[in-house]
Amino acid sequence: MASGRNNGNGSALAMFAAELRATRTRAGLSRDELAARISYSASLVCLVENTTRVPTPAFAQRLDEALQTPGTFGRMQEHLRASPFPAWFHDWLEAERGATALRWWEPMLVPGLLQTAGYARAILAAGPEAVADEVEQMVSARMERQSILDRDAPPLLWVVLDEAVLRRGVGSPAIMREQLIHLAEMAGRPRVTVQVVPARTGAHAGLLGAFIVATADDASDIVYLETSANGQVSDLPRLVAQVTLRFDMLRAAALPQGDSRDLLVKVADTWNQT
Repeated sequence: MASGRNNGNGSALAMFAAELRATRTRAGLSRDELAARISYSASLVCLVENTTRVPTPAFAQRLDEALQTPGTFGRMQEHLRASPFPAWFHDWLEAERGATALRWWEPMLVPGLLQTAGYARAILAAGPEAVADEVEQMVSARMERQSILDRDAPPLLWVVLDEAVLRRGVGSPAIMREQLIHLAEMAGRPRVTVQVVPARTGAHAGLLGAFIVATADDASDIVYLETSANGQVSDLPRLVAQVTLRFDMLRAAALPQGDSRDLLVKVADTWNQT
């Protein structure tokens, strides 16, 4: 698990990347030159060639036009899972879908499963490689992930947030107000708990980064650790134990459920006045 498992998406993506590298090389084009021809950045071409980014249909179409490969990359793109997530993230998606409980710590942003479309769009559009059609694809995929909370038997979702998440402006004040009201409403669901670690706590165990622990009835716990590049997915017992202990410490430092929900509503009103 720590090194990632192979899957259909990963294989198809690897084939797309290999064909792109080979075709570009035969055409005598550098990444910069190809990027200029298809009106995308060279860094995005690099990400696709390294299987870090799933190409969109528009990207594939422009490759076929620029490299004179009618339909080749378009057909290969159709074999990819309809998802903009990189190959390494699919191990986590599998764990998330199969989880009976998710314990989630976030020091910077609202967790993806609880984001509104407006909030998600503002975050994703801020990326250095943001392209309009890709942003919309990623927003749609993020909203689709949230469907696990609407199942007949949804996972137990226990979220602990730093108060800074509520105060950090993402998008417009209207987007922030909508997001915090949505958080408060979701916190009213029977299987969703949202708690906030107040700012007065100061330094605490969660400042090192975001993480999630997924629990399933028929498997060992799996952790997802956020990094500045690729996230890390692991089921190593020692790492799982360390992260679980950290979550328990953060939960103990957080406000009770009722007080946390009151704070969400209170801060939402401040965004309305901004």
